[in-house]
Amino acid sequence: MKIKCLIIEDEPLAVEIMEDFISQVPFLELESVCHDALCAMQVLREKQIDLMFLDIHLPKLKGLDFLATLKNPPKVIITTAYHEFAVKSYEFSVLDYLLKPIEFSRFMAAVQKAIPSVQIAENQAENSVRELIFTVHKKKARVPLDSVLYVESQKENIKIVMEDRTLVTRYSISELEKQLPDNFIRIHRSFIVSKSKIDFFDAQDVEILGKQIPIGRNYKDFVISALLNKES
Repeated sequence: MKIKCLIIEDEPLAVEIMEDFISQVPFLELESVCHDALCAMQVLREKQIDLMFLDIHLPKLKGLDFLATLKNPPKVIITTAYHEFAVKSYEFSVLDYLLKPIEFSRFMAAVQKAIPSVQIAENQAENSVRELIFTVHKKKARVPLDSVLYVESQKENIKIVMEDRTLVTRYSISELEKQLPDNFIRIHRSFIVSKSKIDFFDAQDVEILGKQIPIGRNYKDFVISALLNKES
């Protein structure tokens, strides 16, 4: 899973350096470059951004003023030549504050802090996924997979329905699908279910604890085949 990045920087040389740094890190993916905050606002409306590299002295709207306008900002690493804004920047829960010129080793130390938004906890003895750890309201939530009934996509978020509780977190259902073991199956573009929790099913939907969940037309043949196959 790659962390999707946005560079907000008006100095061409600084942009080149950040682009080069990002290209060297396997888990980072550059989505866009903006030279001012207004451009960045547009990008955030159109794309999923996980991490912003934000300069403070920008034209039109300063970096921290821009950050103050965002209700649910991505993770942020400040990149600037001015040390005097460091204390104020941490009021916005930024991951790190990098002073230019930025060394690659310092850059790597900062981006490592962006990794733990979603973690996979594995049972080392059996080498199988037993739980996921999600960030929910800036706290870590443990989700035992054997308690998950189904997952529903809700735009930029997913709703994880368990036997005893429900969690909503900012994550892509397609990315989550890649992390789940074989006991989970995508039955619709908006739903992943646990096969072991299905009580009834037909060609139109599955039923889990009285909840009917539709099977997507493009998924129908695959789902029915998988559910009828005792070895799946």
